[in-house]
This record gives sequence, C-alpha cells and structure tokens, in this order.
Amino acid sequence: MKFSSTMKAAAAGGAALLILTGCAANESAPETGDETASSLTGTLSGAGASSQDAAQQQGWIAGFQTANADVTINYDPSGSGAGRESFQKGAVAFAGSDRAFKAEEITAGPFDACTTSDIVEIPAYISPIALVFNVDGVDNLNLDAATIAKIFTGEISNWNDAAIADANPDATLPDQAIVPVHRSDKSGTTGNFTEYLAAAAPEAWTAGSVEEWPTDITGGEAAQGTSGLVEAVKGGVGTIGYADASKAGDLGTVSVKVGDKYVPFTPEAAAAIVDASPLEEGRTANDLAIELDRTSTADGVYPLVLVSYLVGCEKYEDPANAELVKNYFEYIVSPEGQEVAAKAAGSAPISDSLREKASAAVAAIS
Repeated sequence: MKFSSTMKAAAAGGAALLILTGCAANESAPETGDETASSLTGTLSGAGASSQDAAQQQGWIAGFQTANADVTINYDPSGSGAGRESFQKGAVAFAGSDRAFKAEEITAGPFDACTTSDIVEIPAYISPIALVFNVDGVDNLNLDAATIAKIFTGEISNWNDAAIADANPDATLPDQAIVPVHRSDKSGTTGNFTEYLAAAAPEAWTAGSVEEWPTDITGGEAAQGTSGLVEAVKGGVGTIGYADASKAGDLGTVSVKVGDKYVPFTPEAAAAIVDASPLEEGRTANDLAIELDRTSTADGVYPLVLVSYLVGCEKYEDPANAELVKNYFEYIVSPEGQEVAAKAAGSAPISDSLREKASAAVAAIS
C-alpha cells in the first residue's frame, strides 16, 4: 500500500523523517522518485465521537496530512450517535464511535457507503472517563460505584452526605447541594458511563446502559458535547459530571473503588482493563468489538473507561474512499499514530496484541 511504504521508510531511519518534516515546513513537493513521497490525493470526511476530537485534530489528522500533503481529512465531532447515523447514510466515509454498533443495528443497516453490511470496527482510542467535579477546597475524592450512581440519580444530594464523607475522612466537604451534570446529546460517553454503573451498581442504577440520559431522572443539568459538559461543571458550584479524561483540566477528579482499593484514572489503568477483557462473540473477523469487564477487581485496572472505535466499510462503493480510509486507519493504529494521540489527548496506546488484530482488520478494507 502506498502509505505503508511511506511509514516503513519513515521508520527505517531519522533521515526519512527529516525529509518529511522539511517538505512540510517548506511547503515544497518532494523530488520525483523520492521514496518518502505519497501519491495519495483526495478529501476524506468522518464524523462522530467528540472524545476523539483532540486525537483526531491535533494527532492523527495533523500527522497523516504532513506525510500526505495532497490529502485533506475533515472530522466533525458531532457525537457518537450522530456519527454512526451519518456513516450509515453515507454522508461520511468513516465514523468515530464511543461504542461499537450493536449486532441488531448491523443486521438492520443500511450502510449506504458500503457494498455489503460487513463493517470494520477498530478500538483505536482508549481513554479513562473522568468523574470531574467543582467543589471549593477539594481536589480529589474516593467514590464507589453505588455512591456515584446515587449521586447521578439524585438519591445522594449533598456533598457532606455520610456515604461521601466516610470514604473521604481527610476531605473538608461542604454542606452544599450536589449538581450532577449529564450529556444532553446522544453520547457514547454516556453509554460507557451508564454501562459501568449498570454492571458495578445494579441496585443503585436501574436504567441500564443508555446513550441518551433517562428522562425519568430529573434534576441536575444537561450539557451538549464533551466540551459543553466540562464547561458546565467548571462554571457551576457543587457540580459533578463525566467526560473523557483528556478534558479534565484542573477540575477535581474521582478515584473509583476497585476491589478494596481506590484507583485514580491513568492511561495505563485504562489500557489494563481493555487487555483484561475479551472480544464480543458473534462478530465478523474484522469487527473488533470489546466486551469490557466493568466489574473486574484485578489490581491496577480502572473500569470506567471509554473505548472509542473507528468504523468503516469492509468494502466501499467508492474506491477512492476505500484507499483513503485504509491508509488513514493504518496510520492511526500504528505505533506512531498511537503515540501522537497519546501526546495530543492523553490516551492509552493500544497493546501489541490488539494492534495485530487491528492491522489485520484494516488490511481487509477494499
């Protein structure tokens, strides 16, 4: 593949990397016959998960376009649900989604950009979901799943509630109302958050795993998108919400109880729970949906994690889209692509074993 040879040449030595960097900086085309030159051209459009936005814009798109000067990639962080819908309608060539398509959704289809209903789903972006809060004088809290669930259902409504105070004896908790903030849009982050609550605290959270916030849970605030939720927490008083950890900034954060310990979010702890979880059964060979073990008590895992997928066709109606998607996905799952995402968004690079599966799935795109 054209980009594969570029990647291999770049990895072969620093000289090749210098050539690429120099070309980008001088905005001049490489000499004819230069092995590092890319002949890829065209525009590739994707949409979906806002959690991926920093990795997409500042990491993957920037890196890929530097090596492929005649390619333009557009990514609209419209949200997971909107991205999947746009992909199904053929409005974009690929989607970013904070959950895999459900088996029944694939069966129902349609996927207008594809020649078949077989899709490729790559778990390419792994990140903790941070519980972020804004309580004056408090930077960190320990919470278990049941307490988190009760906060978001409104059963626990004050910051000095005994359930919070008992787990945080060294914190000075105010006599202040809790204002939970949830996403107003259809969100894969909400889906992952509620899936964790449903698995780890089923008695306290009975709404199941849902991407749209349950209408029967009243109170609190609603905010659009990851950035909107974070801004609502930051601008409020006594607020708490959930967001991709790359957006936590200087807000207070929660360590989640796993077994007998409270585990803070880290990329390494997020990657650990993914590697400890199996692929879902009943999927095609190139649909790498992961069945996360949200109730794991293994040492060092952080179960409140978001696995965000790249979604594409296995066979495209438009050969130009197939070529661009294949090369772009290949870059994203490469060690280089995972490293630039980690620097841009604080995500956890996928493991070598997962990369092997992902690379095979990408190779099937045509």
